[in-house]
Amino acid sequence: MGKKSIKENKNMYQLCREEAGMTRAQASDALVFMSDSRIEKIESEKCEPHPDEILAMANAYKKPNLCNYYCSNECPIGQISVPELQPKQLAQITLEMLSTITTLSKQKDRLVEITVDGVITEEEKKDFMQISDELDKMSVSIESLKLWVNQMIAEGKWSD
Repeated sequence: MGKKSIKENKNMYQLCREEAGMTRAQASDALVFMSDSRIEKIESEKCEPHPDEILAMANAYKKPNLCNYYCSNECPIGQISVPELQPKQLAQITLEMLSTITTLSKQKDRLVEITVDGVITEEEKKDFMQISDELDKMSVSIESLKLWVNQMIAEGKWSD
């Protein structure tokens, strides 16, 4: 049996493995193609994980948010295009989504006015950017809901 880590600044990968109740050796068995020394190198930040390793860890540790973490924090493309999602309760996700829907509903007519001619003028730009920000919020709410569903599936709390 492996010894328990006393390292204070654990990275996300180590935290997820430990939350899953696995030693590095157990994780290596579950991950099949990753040795415990490779896992140690990733956890101690001596090397960077590959996307296929992240997918395998997310599955083995039952932590689908690991993929979002990797994309939003470590992938150069994701860092500029993928927002980091924080795990939330379903009620909070739903309320945020409904709030954004209400705001977008109020802005719908203005969006049509701005975009009908295919040109966004200087005078329209401020309103368009506000609407764009609300659309971004909706996108985050949708992705948060997907993450919540994936977490429920991973934990066996969701059935088809």
